Amino acid sequence: VRSKGGWRDPLPLPVDVGEAVAAYLVLRGAEQRWRQLFLRIDPPGPMQRSTVLAAIRRGCVRVGLPDLCSHRLRHTLAVDLLRRGAALPEIGQLLRHRELATTAIYARVDTAALAMVAQPWPGSGS
Repeated sequence: VRSKGGWRDPLPLPVDVGEAVAAYLVLRGAEQRWRQLFLRIDPPGPMQRSTVLAAIRRGCVRVGLPDLCSHRLRHTLAVDLLRRGAALPEIGQLLRHRELATTAIYARVDTAALAMVAQPWPGSGS
């Protein structure tokens, strides 16, 4: 995956996608003319920002939501993962942040989780 900063990051193949590919190969059979999994004359290019935004808009219209930006979707995912117990380094890896400080921005939203780990202020008597 290429990011807006020009970084290239390999991402793992999700289990459900791997199972679908394996099922396709079984269905396709071994006696195929080509060994390649997917055949295409023109290789796909990088996904453009406008393509992502258009897909998000279509999805919002389809389910009756106001138009959302991709950053809000990323933020919602990060907060949900945090609430479900994912660690900040894991979330940062998923969002492909280079610095943990960038991912830590999402931690301030989950005040209930922060309250559970907060220490009393020195000298406060609490």
